[in-house]
Amino acid sequence: MSATALRRLRIGDAVRLLLAWAGATATLAVVGWVLDDLEFTAWWTPAVAAAVTGLVGLVLQPLFVSVAARIGWLAVVALAVVGQAVVVAVALAVVPGVVVESWWAPLIAAWLAALVGSLLAWISTAGTDEGFAVALARRGRRSRQRDPASTEDGLLVVQLDGVAYPVLTWALAAGNMPTLERWLREGSHTLHEWRPTTPCTTPASQLGILHRAADRVPAFRWYDRELGRVLTANHPADAAVIEHRASGVGLLADGGVSVSNIFSGGADRTAMVMSRLRSGRGTTITREAVAWFVVRPDGLARSLFRTLGEIVRERAQALRQVRRDVRPRVRRDWTFAVLRAGSNGVVRDLSTAVVAQEMLRGTPIVYVDYVDYDEVAHHAGVFRRESLAALEALDGVLGTLETVAAQAGRRYRIAVVSDHGQSQGATFLQVHGATLADLVGELTSRSVEAVQSSDEDYARLRALAEEMAGNGSGTARRAAARMDRATGKDPSATSAPGGEQSSELIVLASGNLGLVHARTDRRLVLAEIDERWPRLVPGLVNHPAIGCVVAMTVDEGPVAIGPDGIVALRTGDLAGDTDPLAAYGEGARERLLPTSEQPEAPDLYVISACDPATGTVHAFEELVGSHGGLGGWQDRAVLLAPAGLTPPPGTIVGADAVHDLLRGWRDELTSPRPRDVIPSEGSGPQKG
Repeated sequence: MSATALRRLRIGDAVRLLLAWAGATATLAVVGWVLDDLEFTAWWTPAVAAAVTGLVGLVLQPLFVSVAARIGWLAVVALAVVGQAVVVAVALAVVPGVVVESWWAPLIAAWLAALVGSLLAWISTAGTDEGFAVALARRGRRSRQRDPASTEDGLLVVQLDGVAYPVLTWALAAGNMPTLERWLREGSHTLHEWRPTTPCTTPASQLGILHRAADRVPAFRWYDRELGRVLTANHPADAAVIEHRASGVGLLADGGVSVSNIFSGGADRTAMVMSRLRSGRGTTITREAVAWFVVRPDGLARSLFRTLGEIVRERAQALRQVRRDVRPRVRRDWTFAVLRAGSNGVVRDLSTAVVAQEMLRGTPIVYVDYVDYDEVAHHAGVFRRESLAALEALDGVLGTLETVAAQAGRRYRIAVVSDHGQSQGATFLQVHGATLADLVGELTSRSVEAVQSSDEDYARLRALAEEMAGNGSGTARRAAARMDRATGKDPSATSAPGGEQSSELIVLASGNLGLVHARTDRRLVLAEIDERWPRLVPGLVNHPAIGCVVAMTVDEGPVAIGPDGIVALRTGDLAGDTDPLAAYGEGARERLLPTSEQPEAPDLYVISACDPATGTVHAFEELVGSHGGLGGWQDRAVLLAPAGLTPPPGTIVGADAVHDLLRGWRDELTSPRPRDVIPSEGSGPQKG
């Protein structure tokens, strides 16, 4: 970080402290005037008491955080209610000229002082990313632990969920991402593109990046033949099953930390990680971050202010789309507004606080996922102003993490990766007037079980609720169940026409990738499907909103079937006049082949039509921006590589290849390096 930036932070720090002291002084004076049980015998006493309160807080607050994190969430809640009151009571007890005649006078004084101080700090710096960085960095100056092997650099991997390579380059050119632009301009990083294989989903890419096992996830949700039920990747019990099946050593094994992810990466310690929520592991570091938030008014107030602001912003943006008749669009209700606000407010700040505390502790590798852009783009659209604003806010988070890294005992290299991109278009329901499940039911004359609702947008809040209630406990399960009821979603249930749960066919959706499963213990081949439901495949491939259907054959393996041609995915041999994959761009067959051959694949993959000129696709869920299949920018992901490490190869295909690259970087960084050697390779945006 530059000297100018550091001076700016120190000035902001001083202003914030001065305003907090002035606010606390005024508040204590008013409370002493109003309450008969609190009296100041001299005019200067409130100012001294306010200053002593700050000093006592510096001593007691770290102790409170440590104790609360180890005792449990009841201690964290108690800390939120009375922690600052204890600080005020101790300060008033040691300042001469103060008379306290009741136990509740310090409590009232503490809450009023916290409110006024928070508002003043918010007005100055605490409401900004710079102010948040100051608070985190100050925490590091008090409590950081220098690693004995500090000559070894650490690695922080930040996942910007759902950001397509073209979207990022557009945001950079528009000046919306000043932190990343500066990194590229100064040569500390180089920008590259990598291509996820199908399915282009977070669980597939993240399992590949963290566990090198992308081929074990056929979609966001699918019918698991072994278990005889649907698995949904971001449900804690299902995420644990999926991770357990992944083989190999995780990227974060041997000292790493996983934050706000679906999978752990083999980390010993995790925070808000789906696969670990029921295991009882990882709660302590989340408690510590929350305890730090509630004991510091600027931390808690900042998140609450931003959360409320996000709700107002979302409702205004949704109404603006309706007023302007923006197309395509989907309904954005109050439930989504609250969920977006919580995820992009409290959860984002908590994730950043956890990452900061781990860097200050010298953790060798940390991997964190920020879903802000992905969630907003799903409902608003890939290019819409609110989506790009969410991306700009994430650039601010990167700046905050850079500030904290400058205070760490290790020097940290920061890598940025996205797990997939997004494509845009009117939904299948909007185009066709019925869902994919309705169409399959019509073509087969069978009852069809449909699993097509998306619940990605509340997964992080559910994770936080479970960890706050206590991992694996009955309280956690009740808290999660209350959230499911509040959001109108039950992750264990599926909806079937007529209420039947024993239907012969199951239809699922992952963006513009549809899955058709027969309720069998093995995958059916194309000939068997045609024999059982002769109208199904012809009806699907000739539908104008469907581009192709993928099925397994006995002789040629998986094939992609279109209205005018069939292509063998293994060989590329074409039967017919038109390659059904031509609209999806170069390399579509290679990206589709691995998932089409895996044992977990459905009987039929259905991929929506794609306009090759615009990249428009049609999600089988009610999402404007979608990903999962092929078409548009959903399979164009981002990698921002730290200079000085082994550069990425010219072509990166598949999340497993990203795992190998990050694993190599981690191995490189375990070799001691002189602390004064700062890499300076690269000079700007480069496509790998």
